[in-house]
Formats: sequence, structure tokens, C-alpha cells
Amino acid sequence: MPERSDQNADQDPGRNGGPHRGPYADPHVDPRADLDAAVQRLAGRLRALPQRRLRSGAAATGLELARWLAREAQLLEFPGREPYVMPDDGVFVVGDQLALAGRELLAVARIPEHYGLLAEAREKVAQAARAVD
Repeated sequence: MPERSDQNADQDPGRNGGPHRGPYADPHVDPRADLDAAVQRLAGRLRALPQRRLRSGAAATGLELARWLAREAQLLEFPGREPYVMPDDGVFVVGDQLALAGRELLAVARIPEHYGLLAEAREKVAQAARAVD
């Protein structure tokens, strides 16, 4: 089998034109478990941060992500209804809010057509994690 590289990536039918597109082209990768692990990891990191770091932007980053995840979950679950905005309950609960919002999205994004949304969510979690570091 040839070595995998970016040069032959576009020859992979699962990446371009195959039934599985995007970052979850491998049918053995569970995008829901991947997103859940990333969200829970970031939520735990936010719970462990000192107040100074939370107030210097980490909590705002976490809340922004939690609100986006919650909004996307509501749009899937209740199409046509204006989503509620997750409240700002303070810097010490943002980790819990993020964990909850992630689980809400995973509860409603269950079909393969939602994999694009899950990939977008995973990228947003990765960006937030980099910002919190």
C-alpha cells in the first residue's frame, strides 16, 4: 500500500466525491465521540483555571463557544423557533455550561447529514482550546 501523503489525498474516493466527505471521511472515526471528548477536555480545563485566567478572557471564550453549541442544538431540535441565548452565569460555571451545551448538540446531531456541523463544532472547540492555553 502506498504511503499516505497530501499528494495522493485527492485520489481517495472517501475525501472527494465518495459517500463520506470532510474531516470524518474515515467510517471508523466516530465524530460524536471525538467532539464529546474535546468538549469535555476543554470544559475540565476551564473548571480548573484560576479566577485571574478566567477573568482575563478564558471564560468569555468558553461562554461564546457554549452559546454557539447551544444555538446549533436548538436550531436542529426546534427548527423555525428562535433559539434562546445561554445566560452568562459567571466565570466559575462556564465549564459546566460548555459541557452541557456540547452534550445537547450531540443529543440532537445523530445522523450522517449532521457530520458537517459536528466537524465545524470540533474546529471551534479546537480554536477555543488554543485561545484558552
